[in-house]
Amino acid sequence: MSLKRYNEKRHFDRSPEPKGEAGDKGGHLFVVQKHDARRLHYDFRLEMDGVLKSWAVTRGPSLDPAEKRLAVHVEDHPISYGDFEGTIPKGEYGGGTVILWDTGKWSPIGDVHKAYKKGHLEFELDGDKLKGRWHLVRMHGKPEEKRENWLLIKGEDEIARSEGDILEELPLSVKTGRSIAEVRDHPDAIWHSGKKGGSKTSKPAATSAKRTSKAADASLLKGAKKAALPDFVEPALARLKAKPPAGEKWLHEIKFDGYRLQARIDNKNIKLLTRSGLDWTEKFGADIAEALAELSLETALIDGELVVEKASGASDFSALQQDLSEKRSDRFVFYAFDLLYLDGHDLRNVPLIDRKARLETLLPPDSSRLRYSAHFNESGGMVLDHACRLSLEGVISKDRNSRYVSGRGRSWVKSKCSQRQEFVIGGFTISSVSDQAIGSLALGVYEDGKLRHVGRVGTGFSQQTAERLHEKLAEISQTESPFDGKLSGDARRGLIYVAPELVAEVEFRSWSGDGNLRHAAFRGLREDKPAGDVIAETDHKASKTSDGKAAALPRTSVTFTHPDRLYWPKDGVTKTGLADYYAQVWHLMAPYVVDRPLALVRCPDGIEGQRFFQKHAWRGINKHIDQIRDPKDKQGAPLLRIMDFDGLMALVQSAALEIHPWGATTKALETPDMITMDLDPAENVAWSQVIEAAFDLKAKIEADGLAAFVKTSGGKGLHVVIPLKPRARWPAVKAYAKRLAEDLSRENPQRYLSVATKAKRDGRIFIDYLRNGRGNTAVVAYGARAREGAAVSMPLDWSELTDAIGPAYFTLENIQARLAAMKADPWEDFFAAAKPLP
Repeated sequence: MSLKRYNEKRHFDRSPEPKGEAGDKGGHLFVVQKHDARRLHYDFRLEMDGVLKSWAVTRGPSLDPAEKRLAVHVEDHPISYGDFEGTIPKGEYGGGTVILWDTGKWSPIGDVHKAYKKGHLEFELDGDKLKGRWHLVRMHGKPEEKRENWLLIKGEDEIARSEGDILEELPLSVKTGRSIAEVRDHPDAIWHSGKKGGSKTSKPAATSAKRTSKAADASLLKGAKKAALPDFVEPALARLKAKPPAGEKWLHEIKFDGYRLQARIDNKNIKLLTRSGLDWTEKFGADIAEALAELSLETALIDGELVVEKASGASDFSALQQDLSEKRSDRFVFYAFDLLYLDGHDLRNVPLIDRKARLETLLPPDSSRLRYSAHFNESGGMVLDHACRLSLEGVISKDRNSRYVSGRGRSWVKSKCSQRQEFVIGGFTISSVSDQAIGSLALGVYEDGKLRHVGRVGTGFSQQTAERLHEKLAEISQTESPFDGKLSGDARRGLIYVAPELVAEVEFRSWSGDGNLRHAAFRGLREDKPAGDVIAETDHKASKTSDGKAAALPRTSVTFTHPDRLYWPKDGVTKTGLADYYAQVWHLMAPYVVDRPLALVRCPDGIEGQRFFQKHAWRGINKHIDQIRDPKDKQGAPLLRIMDFDGLMALVQSAALEIHPWGATTKALETPDMITMDLDPAENVAWSQVIEAAFDLKAKIEADGLAAFVKTSGGKGLHVVIPLKPRARWPAVKAYAKRLAEDLSRENPQRYLSVATKAKRDGRIFIDYLRNGRGNTAVVAYGARAREGAAVSMPLDWSELTDAIGPAYFTLENIQARLAAMKADPWEDFFAAAKPLP
């Protein structure tokens, strides 16, 4: 390739550009130079056969495959030009300022020489800004045209995006972090070609003696730009995908369940800004602001999330809402996950992995208020799987080398454990138990500027929340429907319309075929998001999968009275919410509850009211709850059992908030098919010791040739459950359970005891075997507990038994993520593993 035309066009005694000398062949450099000549354009260059093949792209590269950008083929440039940044004097060819906008390696797809001759180059770029697949296509020119016109087109891949302009998002030099104006106005910015490859004669800017070491570090980060502290930066947002992206380029963070905030630090003046730029500093109290002010920083802008963590350790948006309504701030924690600005330097063009590394050094490791959001380099799918098994909200995956780009780009991807998003409130109904509280909310999303009705949410409201929402919504009630089109009779029934101003965050099982929500639960108001921005946030694959699961959910003929009655008032779990949960776990729970005598904890007014422990029928008992005679007590009151899903729903209607079956079915009432060992720790026993006890018990059970399964109790401890072939009778089964408990207690008396004497419990675990006598019971697998917190007794795989999961970790509030993550039932082989009692 010849550089004759390049050399002929330039006067090297006047221009700072390098002389045209061919380089070594075989390199794969690509360069994009931003060139402010007669008009601004971008010079796109690919190294081929020792030179840079060059195209002048008038409007610059675009990441949108639909944007075909004109690229005029110009003369070849020397390889040394790939480092050029500076000002070409006025009057010279190409006079104007040039910055190195992007650089990296390119990889041709196919035979590059044949493709170039044919006029269609297909290649991949791996630069600081441009990545992925691209095309250069020669156009069929008109006979009179002297120039050779090509089109630069982005290929369809995960980098491609239709929104946003990368030229505006990332306008600065990748070499110096400067703008066109800064290079033009800097007196030492001229680049000279004193030798092959060139040499830069600009003097480094003087470093202030007063600069802190941290600021110096910021200035050394590649891409850092000296700039004033922004008032606010529109946050980067993530696209929803069914699964996290794969590959080493991605890092993965846990998705928090709180308020997205920017912490703006300006010489101890702290502001906490919402994702729409509202100043909510006072709303969150003094603790977080004071902790930020104590950092050794002059100016900074930190992206993060403010959360409230419940006893389980997981962030909980409902708890955050409750604390805000109570003006309580002692549980607030700010998780920092990105650093946009630091001590005089804009860091948005710095690669994410470098921003995060710098951020981690700023935060104290032992702070109770400020925490660094660590990331995982393992497989994104594995990280999501673990997050969901722990009932967390999901995972955010980020391109480790990406710049910080405001808006919803392709470098951030979110994958959720359960479906969850914001909806506009368009109406409400009055509670059936209080005319000063809401019973349900009518929800919508915007499509083409119109509010589409998507159904109602009628659970997830605590009594306090329901009353507060009624007060807010009553103020904006109106006679006209805000929804597009006429609603059905069911959708309109009892509905009071409101102005579409408030936004609710809702968790739900899936979208139905007609575009409505299934099994929705209210999680809180999103006062930080404008109602007009709310659209249906769906990923086709995720929606399809969820719909497939939801389609199998059972239906009931049981009629609920007062469906919005709060069974767990502080946790916002209603009768409908409990029924929805049981509908989702029925296929898993049925073998442990059907056709077994039952003992029930009934709480007609919820867990805060009167409660009854019942083994026999009551007046007005639902017809779907069977009554059977005990063959050993034919004159006594009948026992209770259920035979199908309607029976379970009848128990829910009857406020049976705990269900305790026998360890035998009515078909073989005298020969149990399971043993339940309850590990009941004293208050001062660490959870890790309870886990150790479960594994000690498992070892003994397996040594006897039996199988052992484990579940949380929903209370204080664990249940280790043994499946049996129903052959041994109750006395033998109870005797075996007693021996297991006594053996452990004898071998380690400092840790275990087998008698229920409270005086001896201190620091030890009572191994309760007494649940295995005739007529004794234990809470059913997947069953709810009538306790504050609305915990459930959750079957686990033994590999899940870690410090991360406590006895009451899984609740009716957080269970959606767990159920969505369960690829298989951890007790799938329970009855298949059954053996006769040895």
